[in-house]
Amino acid sequence: MSEITADVVAAHGLSAEEYERVLHALGREPNMVELGIFSVMWSEHCSYKSSRIHLKKLPTEAPWVICGPGENAGVIDIGDGQAAIFKMESHNHPSYIEPYQGAATGVGGILRDVFTMGARPVANMNALRFGRPDHPKMKHLVQGVVAGIGGYGNCVGVPTVGGETNFHKAYDGNILVNAMTVGVADTDKIFYSAATGLGNPIVYVGSKTGRDGIHGATMASADFGDDIEEKRPTVQVGDPFVEKLLIEACLELMATDAIVAIQDMGAAGLTSSSVEMASKGGAGIRLNMNAVPCREEGMTPYEMMLSESQERMLMVLQPGKEPMAAAIFEKWELDFAVIGEVTDTGHMVLEFDGVVVCDIPLDPLADDAPLYDRPHVPTPKPAELTDVPASRDIGADLLALIASPDLASRRWIFEQYDSQVGADTLQKSGGDAAVVRIHGTDKALAMSTDCTPRYCFADPYEGGKQAVAETYRNICAVGATPLAITNCLNFANPQRPEIMGQIVGALEGMGDACRALDYPIVSGNVSLYNESKATGGGSAILPTPAIGGVGLMLDHSKMTTIKFHAMGEPIYLIGESNGHLGQSLWLRELHGREEGAPPPVDLEAERHHGEFVRELIADRRATAVHDVSDGGLLVALAEMAMASGIGCEIDIDVSDAGIAFGEDQGRYVVTGREADAIQAKGIPVTRIGTTAGTSVKGAGFDIPVKTLREANERFFKEWMEG
Repeated sequence: MSEITADVVAAHGLSAEEYERVLHALGREPNMVELGIFSVMWSEHCSYKSSRIHLKKLPTEAPWVICGPGENAGVIDIGDGQAAIFKMESHNHPSYIEPYQGAATGVGGILRDVFTMGARPVANMNALRFGRPDHPKMKHLVQGVVAGIGGYGNCVGVPTVGGETNFHKAYDGNILVNAMTVGVADTDKIFYSAATGLGNPIVYVGSKTGRDGIHGATMASADFGDDIEEKRPTVQVGDPFVEKLLIEACLELMATDAIVAIQDMGAAGLTSSSVEMASKGGAGIRLNMNAVPCREEGMTPYEMMLSESQERMLMVLQPGKEPMAAAIFEKWELDFAVIGEVTDTGHMVLEFDGVVVCDIPLDPLADDAPLYDRPHVPTPKPAELTDVPASRDIGADLLALIASPDLASRRWIFEQYDSQVGADTLQKSGGDAAVVRIHGTDKALAMSTDCTPRYCFADPYEGGKQAVAETYRNICAVGATPLAITNCLNFANPQRPEIMGQIVGALEGMGDACRALDYPIVSGNVSLYNESKATGGGSAILPTPAIGGVGLMLDHSKMTTIKFHAMGEPIYLIGESNGHLGQSLWLRELHGREEGAPPPVDLEAERHHGEFVRELIADRRATAVHDVSDGGLLVALAEMAMASGIGCEIDIDVSDAGIAFGEDQGRYVVTGREADAIQAKGIPVTRIGTTAGTSVKGAGFDIPVKTLREANERFFKEWMEG
């Protein structure tokens, strides 16, 4: 065993104060196995030591919530004895180091979180943030990440149905790859992770353990320096074909009464899965490390416990069920090994070659892990935008915006994803929300990932509200009722008070939005230290609290899309337009200015407008719906025209850039039949035009839909072929 020195402690990511806590918890010096276990369990990635105190303030309950945060994924009731199970997680640092495997194993990990609970995964989504397209590494990173997401999701047979992709220089040195999975389960077949039953066998299933991913959780809890290449071995390597076998084997075993508890081996691998299962069950755990299936010779207990090899699960079984379970996993050509038992000691005890190599009380590892109330400085309220430039040519501005990286068609991306496998995808990338039918029923799940980091940077509180509200709008826009959200909270170094201020502000905004919209948070992930000191990299990322929303549609035949439905239909704008250009894409893309306050979010109006839109859709009075977001009203109209090939004539005056491109919140563009005049008491509804012709036409501009499409498709085509 190596000597434990101050340098060794620091290399394991523990501060001097935290190491003192280790000494106090053990009453002695740890050995290397024990130090490694403390290092990963107390990492930011596993313990949430900088954010737990604030996460507890978020609303997590509603009558339809079956299981909120704390398990592998969140669970909501969707009626008829069925539940939707979903979560979003980050794989940011690994994807920057090795984009293909980083993104691929991010997809694999989030899939396991969902099917661990007993759900069959039905949809994958993602939220991606990249740096400047002209950054020397960015094209390689985009290509690798997209290929990794497609390569894993396509092979495992779960459709990738939507997401978002944005570009900003703040992500030059630290891209973000957030993956989301949604699954469906029977409410009487949901599985949890609390290990119980003295003497019950602990079983390892899936792939063998290798040396890939060791210290992955610790790496994910530190910022980047110039040693990125040295961190490549900390990135896991995935095998989607094995994952598919693991899904089927687990679901087959779940159809029996054999499983007491189950946990996937994600961040920190065998360590986190065993610690979490035992601590949640108030039990102890004893493992025989010689029984762990290994794919490399001479692996040590340290390496086995810290490896993050993929496609592995840990289970507690009912006594006597081992032969039946073993037969299932052997049929699917997966490893199966009884590696330990549940105890009543409250300790994690590991044996290797007949010797105890680890004996740690579980409470300090999990429930009593460090918890910090980091000093934070609230983000100063931004100055209101002054000296707003006038648009010289609204049509030219629209063409420039629709061609910009943040609004350009993502066809190059989503065509690499199998969005139709399973034959239940009703709406995929390119609309407001993805929609997946619940097999064999009239019901469907709608889902959306959203965040506007430039808003969050200018005003974290308003940005946090807006991220939640936009998923709510997108789900309403297809006709579904928003039920709950998951999140992936991506921020920089929490030890910097200004960054901690962003975290606190964004969480306050998210919490207020969830309460006002009756839209609780049921699962999530925190990813901190997203900043880079690497050569050519930026500093801190923009605060990016990505939100994944899920809603329910009882009759999917009523679903709407953003496509204009027919010629001659009136076009309405729901919501007020005040011409808000602060932090708008128009201001940034056309004038190079990232200034002003983001648009305020009126949560009461958001709720009322969303409910009204859902009523219109349920009554079949709305023929097309699109929320107004990035780029404002004219961009929304252009997107509806491009999706359908049908143009529009705009009757209102859009010569002012604020009206044309302002990003006021709570707005929808809706079309209806001439006989169904759309109006509502107390809700602003304005008729703004008519679907007509093959161009987007207003006073002073007339742009063919074909020209808009060519501009919209240009960015990725030229970038990837150049």
